[in-house]
Amino acid sequence: MNFIFRSYLKQIMMRFLSKMKQVQGRRLTNSPDVAQINIDKNLGKIQIQTLARKYSGKLLTRKEISLNEHTFQNLLQASYFTSRPSIQKTFLTSTCQRCNNMKKSLFAKIPCTKCNYTHYYCRNCIAMGRVMECEPLYFWSGDSYKWQKHKHPSKWLGELTNAQQHAANKINQIVKKGGELLVWAVAGAGKTEMLFPGITTALQQGKRICIATPRADVVRELLPRLSKAFQHIHIQALYSGSRDNDGTAQLIISTTHQLYRYRAAFDVLIIDEIDAFPYHNDLTLQYAAMQARKKEAAQIYLTATPREKLQIQIKTRKLDHVFVPIRFHGYFLPVPVLKKFNSHNESKGIVQFVEWIRTRERPKRQLLIFVPTIKLANELRAPLKKLLFEESIIKMPSQIQSVHAEDKKREEKVIAFRKNYIFVLITTTILERGVTFPSVDVAVLYADHQVFDEAALVQVSGRAGRSPKDPSGEVVFFHNGQTNAMKRSIRSIKQMNQRAKNINSTLWMKGE
Repeated sequence: MNFIFRSYLKQIMMRFLSKMKQVQGRRLTNSPDVAQINIDKNLGKIQIQTLARKYSGKLLTRKEISLNEHTFQNLLQASYFTSRPSIQKTFLTSTCQRCNNMKKSLFAKIPCTKCNYTHYYCRNCIAMGRVMECEPLYFWSGDSYKWQKHKHPSKWLGELTNAQQHAANKINQIVKKGGELLVWAVAGAGKTEMLFPGITTALQQGKRICIATPRADVVRELLPRLSKAFQHIHIQALYSGSRDNDGTAQLIISTTHQLYRYRAAFDVLIIDEIDAFPYHNDLTLQYAAMQARKKEAAQIYLTATPREKLQIQIKTRKLDHVFVPIRFHGYFLPVPVLKKFNSHNESKGIVQFVEWIRTRERPKRQLLIFVPTIKLANELRAPLKKLLFEESIIKMPSQIQSVHAEDKKREEKVIAFRKNYIFVLITTTILERGVTFPSVDVAVLYADHQVFDEAALVQVSGRAGRSPKDPSGEVVFFHNGQTNAMKRSIRSIKQMNQRAKNINSTLWMKGE
């Protein structure tokens, strides 16, 4: 009797499921967009490929998908888009599905005008647009876009040094086979140029590449250099305020924050300045980088100052690496000099500082002055301007400027400094890395401040002596008491220079 009842129940369930499939099929057939694709397959393929280029490999809010609601709903129904909850909640925890934030302090509630309820949203990634609990995220689940294979993508005519070529070969191998590689190269070693052969190989193989870095200034610095080397490749720079920013290029340069929007998008992911703030201590940014690459992708890390965690991975052979301890022009890193600075008496301290400026070995070099806070960057400009003008070190007041992360004119000031319109630039640590000026002396005021850790001081020192025409440059740490960070940074620079000497000696012995 039970057997008969179960058989009868099974038949009813089968009929019900069959009916539901028929209804679903009718809904799909009645969709205007899907019907159009069925009628004219060639036109449909072109449309879908255009959408695939724009949306594949991305995880977006509805506001970020620039399709009218009718078209979007049809694509969603036809499984070209798939939705997922934006905030995953359990009894004890909440997790943002875009940035993987799980900190309670970084979730907040806000009234929703659409559904008249109060919902959670994620504060951690709000700079990329608000993720609301009631609004799902969407990813492209149709066919992926096939990127073009370029026969001769590189127009770069430069030559790599032996040390650069060794690193470039390792990078090229990783691009071809996938996996992880750390490129540990001193500031001024020419890391960008070492990437060119690997990027060329990736473009020849129809791969998609992203170079991500924690600083927007570095993105702006890299764009013209890559555009010159790969003149016929569409390259986009993604950062807050960038113009060409829909993320449809085969080669992308972006801030690491922009990676929040990507999922399984890139065949080659290069993280430049991996040790820089905020990337090195932000687990959500590291999560974003991991999610942005494809499973079999090549992931390459670039740094001049690897943190302790990376150095342990190198020593235990858990991370493949290549080391370049010598600058591209063959000269050594400038070793910083320590000078006592009376920070308790600001006017006296500034007079001491100006005395050093006046007695520099090459007074025509531009001056890059690093300070620990925005407040100091703004406050020091007026007294320094007065003293430098009196000493005839600057000819007009506009030749000294300050710049920091909140400065709306920071991009044009950096350009003006590079073109020599500005002679003295006071800056926070936003310019500690990734920017190149041909002939500068570097001063760090209040070098004993906690902002200036070992990595920051090494990077700051690396701004000097970057041109073969002026390969030295003075670097001075003004302080009110030596810190371990200062001592370690000087020791690290000397060790790098010694390794560079050893390489030079080896090449000389071989006659290369």
